[in-house]
Amino acid sequence: MTRKISHSLINGRAGAGTAGQGLKVEWDSTEDGELHWLDVDESSLEYATWYGERGMFFGGESGGNVMDYITIATTGNATDFGNLINTIYGQNSCSGGSRIIIAGGNSLSSMDYITVSTPSNAQSFGSLTNVGGRRCSAVADGTYAVFGGVLSNNSRTTKLDYVTISTTGNSVSFGDCVDSGGYRGSLSNGTRGIFVGGNLASGAPSVNIEYITIASTGNGTDFGDLGAVRNHGGACEDATRGIYGGGNEGAGYVNRIEYITMATNGNATDFGDLGSNLESLGACANTTRGVFGGGGYPQVNTMQYITIQTTSNTTDFGDLTVARMGLSGCSGD
Repeated sequence: MTRKISHSLINGRAGAGTAGQGLKVEWDSTEDGELHWLDVDESSLEYATWYGERGMFFGGESGGNVMDYITIATTGNATDFGNLINTIYGQNSCSGGSRIIIAGGNSLSSMDYITVSTPSNAQSFGSLTNVGGRRCSAVADGTYAVFGGVLSNNSRTTKLDYVTISTTGNSVSFGDCVDSGGYRGSLSNGTRGIFVGGNLASGAPSVNIEYITIASTGNGTDFGDLGAVRNHGGACEDATRGIYGGGNEGAGYVNRIEYITMATNGNATDFGDLGSNLESLGACANTTRGVFGGGGYPQVNTMQYITIQTTSNTTDFGDLTVARMGLSGCSGD
């Protein structure tokens, strides 16, 4: 397949075709990993290395060590992928495209990984050093994955750790978040990692949104606010827009969906509604569609989807293999 180098077509190159030419990396071909000039239209440059067409849902309360997968572009029921190493819920996950890392859960500091294209059981990646447990945040840019939010005993921390996705091993220190907290939504546009809502150190839900630059170790920066305090929501994104759905606003579960433009600091905007009030749901996305899966209470096996660039309510997608909440979602190829 082709990896995106730039969203824009390359202009000013001598001999460029009238249809436009793009700078692209060929992958899974006879010229694996080589850089090429190719005649393309802009839509063919859309894929980025932190998401893909295969959506994954991991673990969850009542889900145990189950991993499910879907094809995001095609509605239908999920298929069993294999098993996680541990029975976990409240974990998080992020993607390097071909590899997904599943981190934390329960009171664990362990990390698992899968190869997205090959249904099988998860393998050990390493251990989180300064963070872990239920529910750490996870963002990635295709090269690095950054985790933060809670400690292995589920107390809150400002600490952030990172790993290189292609190389198994333990995490190392990245920096600190603005706020200590867990149960946040996690988003990435391939440059920024964004943490949404969650619990403050006091345990109360938060309105805060903050961001880091994934390629550069350092501390978090304020981004803006949600429309109301919220934790336990599900988050997904395309290359420009981040989506945060469901969760708990302190007085109960909600069906609210909000969005942000990830490259531009500011407050979240209303997007539409989930089909019901849910918290602790998973979410995944491709370049067009976001899919929310599971959630509670009561725990459900349903999936529902949105078109990310079109504000609206969700539409039924299909069913997970088992009803559960506290699951994580991610996509790859």
